[in-house]
Amino acid sequence: MKYQQHLREYRKSLLEPVTRRDALTKLGAGMGSIGLASMLGQGGLSGATAGSSVNPMAPKKPHFPAKAKRIIQLFQPGGPSQVDTFDYKPMLAQHAGERPSMVDRKTLRNTKNGLMPSPFDFKQYGESGKWVSDIFPKTAEMVDDICFVHSMHTDIPEHAGAILMTNIGSLQANRPSMGSWLTYGLGAVTDELPGFVAMSPVALPRGKIANWGNSFLPGAYAGSYVNLQKMKPDAILRDLKNSSLSKQEQRKQADLLAKLNNIHLERLEHDQHLESGIQAMEMAFRMQFSVPDAFDVTKESKATQELYGDSHYGKGCLIARRLVERGVRVVQLSHSISGYDIAWDTGHGDIKGGHAALANASDQGIAALLRDLKARGLLEDTLVVWGGEFGRAPTSEGAKGRDHDHYGYTIWMAGGGVKQGFSYGATDEFGCSAVENRMHVHDLHATILHLMGLDHKKLTYRYSGRDYRLTDVHGQVVRDIIA
Repeated sequence: MKYQQHLREYRKSLLEPVTRRDALTKLGAGMGSIGLASMLGQGGLSGATAGSSVNPMAPKKPHFPAKAKRIIQLFQPGGPSQVDTFDYKPMLAQHAGERPSMVDRKTLRNTKNGLMPSPFDFKQYGESGKWVSDIFPKTAEMVDDICFVHSMHTDIPEHAGAILMTNIGSLQANRPSMGSWLTYGLGAVTDELPGFVAMSPVALPRGKIANWGNSFLPGAYAGSYVNLQKMKPDAILRDLKNSSLSKQEQRKQADLLAKLNNIHLERLEHDQHLESGIQAMEMAFRMQFSVPDAFDVTKESKATQELYGDSHYGKGCLIARRLVERGVRVVQLSHSISGYDIAWDTGHGDIKGGHAALANASDQGIAALLRDLKARGLLEDTLVVWGGEFGRAPTSEGAKGRDHDHYGYTIWMAGGGVKQGFSYGATDEFGCSAVENRMHVHDLHATILHLMGLDHKKLTYRYSGRDYRLTDVHGQVVRDIIA
């Protein structure tokens, strides 16, 4: 009876004039308590803008038929060394200690130090005969499903700027992230989970929120960040639970609030800000039950849990699969170690120990993710991307390490319409610079958008008097890697 009484009182109150601002203030009270900020990436009700869809996350048609419906980015901040992982260079051993002119680059410090052979053994795997370092034995078993790009290059050999270039296409933290552009262009498949989730096992990658932020795009397109270290499903996103009311009571309150909002919405002739807020509150209600379920890996079979292993990164890979399986459009999983946001930069002092430890922590999970997606029929239209912001020099830094190298490095992709068991581009004989089919980060972004059915030149947003896009005024789709 009390709900009917509330409705009568509210209808009576509508006889008195009220501004839209007053209505939003009164009707929106308490939204923070149900986790709206987390859901919208601190965007509040800014998800709806003039001329936009009422529901900013409603599914949108791509520009053309897509090969990939979703993407998992396995981000490796710090710069994994290409010549110690997937870009085999036997000439390093033959010319150890030498300093040939092709590696005598200004930005490679310690110019007196010569070529350093990899401390790891390489061998060939699969029908493709791909050479892989022995620190990635399980990922190596999947090479016939992987497309390697050995000719990546970027603008600067500095972590913060290069990480931003990788994730937002700019050296400065003032542009939307790739994940935000994808959700802006395609919307979300599910209305019970965020369209874009960013995760890391321990530390946030350098640049933090910029790597999954929306910048000037509406707030609905920001990624939701999750720290996986404690692995407690109920604590994944803040303020999801209501400790005072049961699910049934919350449902009644949510329904009442929706009725009140809809009454006011009709009076305002479908105000977009208010309608977006109504849908946002409904999604926040659903999220408090769907999010813990999606992150609870104990619901997987024992065999599946053993497939991914016990490492934080392995569990992150399993959660990534559970998220895309439930309709999340973009998942970014960054590698990190305790207290260090650029994990692979341990290569400065100790390539052998640092790279071996990082690979050991991630190899099983990465291989399991590819196997699991493939077994479930998801790899075909799920694009998996592995790589860091740049690579490392083939020359030594000190006795055991390598410095940064942005002239040529390796990333790889799998599924989502890329060629299988394929290698594209090449670095020189020592692995220093990309010399064949060079591919810039802007080209990578253009190609990823293309695989997702989006034309990178047409996916734009008007802001501050100009049209912006992920690739700025650059980028070419690399069609040679597309199946």
